[in-house]
Amino acid sequence: MDQALPTSGSYVCHGITWASAEPRLLLAPVSGGPLVYAGIMDRRLGYQVSGSGRWCTGRYRFVDRIRVEAVACPDRAPAAAGGQCAGCTARDEFRFAHHFHSGGHVPESLAAYMAQPHWLYLATFADGATKVGTAAAPRRRSRLDEQGAVQATYLAQSSDGRAVRYLEDALTRRLALAQSVRAAAKLTALAELRDLAPAQTAHQQHLDRAAEVLAEMNIPAVLEPWTPPREGNQLRAPQPRRVLYPHDPREGEHGLRVLSCLGSQVLASVGADADGELPYVLDLGVLKGRRISLGAQFASAPATVQSTLF
Repeated sequence: MDQALPTSGSYVCHGITWASAEPRLLLAPVSGGPLVYAGIMDRRLGYQVSGSGRWCTGRYRFVDRIRVEAVACPDRAPAAAGGQCAGCTARDEFRFAHHFHSGGHVPESLAAYMAQPHWLYLATFADGATKVGTAAAPRRRSRLDEQGAVQATYLAQSSDGRAVRYLEDALTRRLALAQSVRAAAKLTALAELRDLAPAQTAHQQHLDRAAEVLAEMNIPAVLEPWTPPREGNQLRAPQPRRVLYPHDPREGEHGLRVLSCLGSQVLASVGADADGELPYVLDLGVLKGRRISLGAQFASAPATVQSTLF
């Protein structure tokens, strides 16, 4: 798997992955072949989006009893519901994981995967919104890295995937904690981040309440802080000089140098001199399912924006 950003070619973009402990663009060559994992940090990303259609982003398959990996759509087919084509949906046994604890069909490979230890966590975003989530043991780190949180804590370890989902639902029910946060809300909050203290306070308040609920359920709490990846340090640091990217990343051509990455959100410059330029915040996750062509010749259109003065 290539770690360098390709300088040319056409791909179906699968978005950003943190599977290797650093943010990489996941690309399926339109001409066929395996997925390409391309590094994006401190590199120039020039691309052009082809059309407005959405294309299948393949599926996950089980490598062994405890790991899954992404697989490109063999037909590079148009996407249907859920971002997959009908063929990849039918072959994707991992899709049943979302309702594993609610009954219904459970493939043998998924049952084996869910039988391993899982973690329960709290993640708080730049605007103070907090969610509860779960991760299988091998995904303990990457699952949180890909969330785009500014602060997170591992709450407890569970014996298996079914038990941890019951704990997740219990915290949602008892504390009204969400199990997902919209990507658009994460992006806006990062662009407007001027002070990290409110998010830190919100996280601690939710953490204290979650620990109380777990104690009432006789569940040992771990309360181990997540260590944010260094690639996201600039985005997590409050700055008055950054704004939302003024163009739609899903249309036309763009030329970006990625300075920082948190989840799928990035801080980027578009000019040659990043030090003297107003940095932009955008979400590369919106490219998932789009066909893009890579090339150094692609550049972002000029735009007039004004940074926040106060």
